[in-house]
Amino acid sequence: MAFDGIFIYSLVTELKNTIIGGRVEKVNQPEKDEVVLTVKNGRSAHKLSLSASAVYPKLYITGISKTNPQVPPMFCMVLRKYLVGARILDIRQLDTDRVIFIDFQSMDELGYDSVYTLAVEIMGKHSNITLIRQRDNIVMDCIKHISFDMNTMRSLLPGTKYVFPPESGKLSPLGFSCDELNSYAADNSVAFNTGFFSNVFTGISRPLSKELSFRLDKAGIELSAGNLEEVCSFATGFFGRIKDGDFTFALYESDEGVKEFYCERLHSLEGLKETIFGSGSELVERFYYEKDRADRLKNRSSDLQKLINVNLDRCAKKIKLLEDTLAECRKKDDYKILGELLTANIYRIKKGDSEIEVVNYYSENAETVTIKLDKDKTPSENTQFYFKKYNKMKKSEEASKIQIENAEREYEYLQSVLTNINNAESYEEIEDIKKELTETGYIRFRKETGKKPKPTKPMHFVSSDGVDIYVGKNNIQNDYLTLKFAEKHDTWLHTKNIPGSHVIIKHFGPPPERTLLEAALLAGYYSKAKDSTKVPVDYTEVKNVHKPNGAKPGMVIYRTNKTVYVDPVKPELVQK
Repeated sequence: MAFDGIFIYSLVTELKNTIIGGRVEKVNQPEKDEVVLTVKNGRSAHKLSLSASAVYPKLYITGISKTNPQVPPMFCMVLRKYLVGARILDIRQLDTDRVIFIDFQSMDELGYDSVYTLAVEIMGKHSNITLIRQRDNIVMDCIKHISFDMNTMRSLLPGTKYVFPPESGKLSPLGFSCDELNSYAADNSVAFNTGFFSNVFTGISRPLSKELSFRLDKAGIELSAGNLEEVCSFATGFFGRIKDGDFTFALYESDEGVKEFYCERLHSLEGLKETIFGSGSELVERFYYEKDRADRLKNRSSDLQKLINVNLDRCAKKIKLLEDTLAECRKKDDYKILGELLTANIYRIKKGDSEIEVVNYYSENAETVTIKLDKDKTPSENTQFYFKKYNKMKKSEEASKIQIENAEREYEYLQSVLTNINNAESYEEIEDIKKELTETGYIRFRKETGKKPKPTKPMHFVSSDGVDIYVGKNNIQNDYLTLKFAEKHDTWLHTKNIPGSHVIIKHFGPPPERTLLEAALLAGYYSKAKDSTKVPVDYTEVKNVHKPNGAKPGMVIYRTNKTVYVDPVKPELVQK
């Protein structure tokens, strides 16, 4: 369901009961469009997440910590200047619209008490977070700078007056009369269909309007112009409970995944699995976190994916050209035979001949063949032409086989990198892959400034039998696990001829059968075939795994292996 005005009202109610009176201890900006305020209220500390994402704008109290950039963005620095140490005075909503104001009491540049307001606009692609000095309504800064060239209705730039978003002109669902409802519906020719409530009231999303229409129908109340008194009574009762803070935070799931959520039970979705949460923030985090993280990781890794795909195309074209060359080189023996035939009949050739017919004594049928000659060349030069052609093709064939092998290895390596990018679960893992591509020459080396980030560690699971299982998330980790970390009698697993992670079972000798299956499931899940079935996973002792000289990161060869087939799924194991 949309993050509409009514749901925001429930979150504002929660925030009022949680952080008003608290002081801002920290301000961080982990994303270019997201700010996290750490608020200390009494003995409790809360992280207030404010997001102006065009796809998933929101505000809520989060329990998840994100990695912050080494150099904080300018907006973050401005917020730190004015809000760190500030006390939260009030949190208010613009009617029931998707605009929230958070008031802070702080000190200005001269040391005088001053009030600053953080305006959070949750409006899809127009979402924004703006810091306003309350005494003169001046914008101190905003997370997205909006000029009149970008929006002719209003601009949001430092030093300008803050302009409120345009009003919808609709009725407030938390304060209206039946006469107002009648007048608005008549004056605006509102259609009496499932979109009635969203067309009449501010902050009502289409899905909620559809839900209210469903409830009217179930109650036997006709949604029509002649029945507005009953409709008004129904709406007054529903919105009255909202105004009184009577919320039930419910999430609905089908077999395909999460479908809807809201601060009310949705009677129209009774057939779906319902989960009730203790607060709106818990519900928002459950619904949005994975979606938002996956979307941001995809955006962060898009340049790397483009780079890999360009190089994959290059390798594929190179392999095709080399295979065409090999196909042409298969004719080399024909040129050798023609050279031998010319040598045997050289006495019959005269300079100026354009062709000669000879008996092909290399053929069982000894048929006659016609050999083309160059009139300007001597008989010996014509003979040498065919031998040179043979030798050139022979060398081209040998070189092409080597180059095809190298190109196929590179293609396999790039496929493994692409799989690692798709399986990455954090920005740090993306940075590790970027570092790997720099070391292998796919990205131009640039001298790093500031503190170098620590490399990520392989994943560590504990099997149902209490055995340690390690999974590499990139090729550098794969090499480390297989070549440095693992003992020779540990068990090594990898999907058969499919790009994926190296998996190590730390167990002397053959591992328990259940542990082996769980490790094979992990190998399949963290591979290119994670969405397939009956995926072959090879396993062998680490001593049977070797890295060829000059091989790229993560590329190994192995022998004396066995194979198990699995349907990839991430097993429910303890992860350290």
